[in-house]
Amino acid sequence: MERYMPLTGIDLVPASLLIDTQAPLDVLQAAADYRIRTVTQVLENIAFRAELGCDTVVLKDFCQLLAIPLRDGCDLLDVVGRRLRAQAKG
Repeated sequence: MERYMPLTGIDLVPASLLIDTQAPLDVLQAAADYRIRTVTQVLENIAFRAELGCDTVVLKDFCQLLAIPLRDGCDLLDVVGRRLRAQAKG
């Protein structure tokens, strides 16, 4: 695994947002946790509203806005998983 891994969904060359795959596991996990919990909190707040009106364009933009940190969190968890599997193999 390369030392610096670009985030998924960013197709720019050279990539400017990178994950340090050699960062401590607890730091990678905490960064993933923060991003995923943020998206979860926003979605829970919306789910518990009595009324929510929006048009299709706003909903599409809002979904894209939430998908970005969720995908970042998944990328971080992917690195954590790879590192843990490598440690288990010895």
